[in-house]
Formats: sequence, structure tokens, C-alpha cells
Amino acid sequence: ILLAEKLIEMAPVPMSKVFFGNSGSDANDTQVKLVWYYNNARGLPEKKKIIARHRGYHGVTIVAASLTGLPGNHSGFDLPLPFVKHTTAPHRLWEAQPSMSDADFTAKLVGDLEDLIEAEGADTIGAMIMEPVMGAGGVIVPPDGYYPAIQAVLDRHDILCIADEVICGFGRLGTMFGTEALDMRPDLITVAKGITSAYVPLSGCMVSEKVWRTIVDGGERYGFFGHGYTYTAHPLAAAAALANLRIIEEEDLVEAAAEQGRFMHEQLQEHFADHPLVGDISGFGLIGAVEFVARRDPATRFDPALKVGPRVVKAARERGLITRALPLSDSISFSPPLTISQDEIATMVERAREAADAVLDELVRDGSWNGRQRPQ
Repeated sequence: ILLAEKLIEMAPVPMSKVFFGNSGSDANDTQVKLVWYYNNARGLPEKKKIIARHRGYHGVTIVAASLTGLPGNHSGFDLPLPFVKHTTAPHRLWEAQPSMSDADFTAKLVGDLEDLIEAEGADTIGAMIMEPVMGAGGVIVPPDGYYPAIQAVLDRHDILCIADEVICGFGRLGTMFGTEALDMRPDLITVAKGITSAYVPLSGCMVSEKVWRTIVDGGERYGFFGHGYTYTAHPLAAAAALANLRIIEEEDLVEAAAEQGRFMHEQLQEHFADHPLVGDISGFGLIGAVEFVARRDPATRFDPALKVGPRVVKAARERGLITRALPLSDSISFSPPLTISQDEIATMVERAREAADAVLDELVRDGSWNGRQRPQ
């Protein structure tokens, strides 16, 4: 109860109730069930489809993996399930024309969403789920004005908005929630990871009064809300979360993430903007990524068989730096602890640059790259 009250107090937009689970995956499954129950209670049983985005990541259970927009989470599992529909990710490098302004790119993305809704029928779509900044799909920051424009479409078609804050929540973007950093207005919010700093498994579904009240009223038709897990609202996890949130607030870690995040992005630009293999440097707050390409103009991917991203990760590890290759591109990501210092950030970025240089040398030596930003 104390943790639910704390989360409602902290919420970036008005929320009413919190349902607790164990992981981001089960929380997003719960969100889908909430959307379905909500629309059944309203007498709109056809509004069951969920829109997600290509490159999005929402977990690995059957429903959450369907919401995820990464082929590696679908292949071999007969996923995605047919009620999940994917729309274009706001990835400027691969989805925008080089001359597009933010307004032009946003208009294209909104048009893609409108086309999908028209094709499926707005009366069949219950919700759209989005990460404020897309993590595993490439650390994708949308163009200015994107979320208000998307929200206007959802409002017009009576489609709920789910913000998946599993990565972005609790300081990662330099704000307590990514929702507030990027001007989202969700009806439902998914939290996990940062709520306990991953010391104890815990997730939560934050539910707006509009959705909650409709679900309560639906109980007259369906009886009790038949959903819950063995470890739902586990007191150990709740105690860990309360302690963690207190430390985040007392030590000003959100403000620290904003300040150190600015320094990290300055360092990434300084060390990678002129690198011949780099096509994009992205991020927000204390999350960032560098994407390697065979050619910048036009943007051209490396042959996947070269495994450029994983090779940079391996070279970085040999230099004492742990980073991650992202699944859909030759990108490496940075997501350091909120307590990181500027000296540590500088070392992290320097070692990443050294690793990228080492892989560049390998590609030149074996003839995979000829030094003019185009594959041989």
C-alpha cells in the first residue's frame, strides 16, 4: 500500500491504482488484459488489437514478445500473435529522408499510424504501447513533437496509450519518468527494473482513474477481476522498492543523471562524430548508442555476417569495458549507473572509441571496408 501510494504521488500524469508483478514482461501482459477488460466493460468487445512499433522491446512472454518489434524474439515462436500490429519506429537514420525536418518526419510517422488504423479499423484497436525512448531497438529518440501528434491520433480514435517505462523510468533520462521528458500522456504506465534498481524482482502497472473506474464497474458483469500472480505485491520487493526510491530522491540521482547524461553525450559526440564507421549517435539522459554503418550517405548497413557491432563489443571487453551490441543494427549501447562520475564516463567513451578503431583496422586489413565509407 505504501509503495502504491508513493508511485501514485510520483506519477508524471494522474494515476489511480497500481497492480504489482515481477517483471516488465508480465506487467505488459497485464496491461493487455486491463485493456481488454476495460473495453469489454464498455461494451466494445471488438477493441482488442494492440499497436506497437517495429524495433520496440516489451518483454519475452508470448504476449510481450508479440508486442516486441524485434524479429529475433518472434522467429521460431510463431509470433507475433495476430492481434498485435506494428507501425514505423521513429528512427531517423533508417526511416527519414535526410532533408526531413522534425515536423516532416513526425508527419510521416503519424501518416503511417493513421494508415494502419484505417486498414485495421479503429473500432478493433484497444491501445498503443510505446517506450518513451526505445532501448533495445537502437536507443531511438523520436523527433520533437512526435508524442503529442501520436496522442492526438489515439484520442481521436478512442485508443488507450500505454507507456512502457521499464527502461526509462526512475531517472534514466534525467527525469523521474521518461513520460515527462518526452511529453507523453499515457492512460497506463508499465514500470520495472529501476523501481528496485534490479536488486529484487518487481514490476508495476500504473492505471489511470478512467481505466480503473471502468474496470470496477465491469465487475458487475464479470465478477471479480480474475488476475494475479503468486508473488504479486510481495512485501520484500515492496520494501526494497521503497528503500530504493528513497535513495534516488535523497541522493538527487535524477538530477545527477541529467547532468552526467549531458556530459556523456558531449563525450560521445567528441569521440565518435568524426569516426568513419559511425552513422548515428543517439540517446537521452544516461542512455546512449553509437551505430556503425558501411556508408553514411546514403546510409548503408554492413553485411550482417561481418558482425561489426559484436566485434566492437568484444574489443571493448578486451579493454575492460562492458557494453552491449543491439540486435537490429551494428550499434553499441551505453547505460551506466546513475552514480557514475565524469571521469568514469570519459574512460568509458575513450575505451569504446579505441575498440571501434581496432575493428576499423581489422575491416581495412581484411578488405571488408575500403576507407571510403562504402562496402567493397
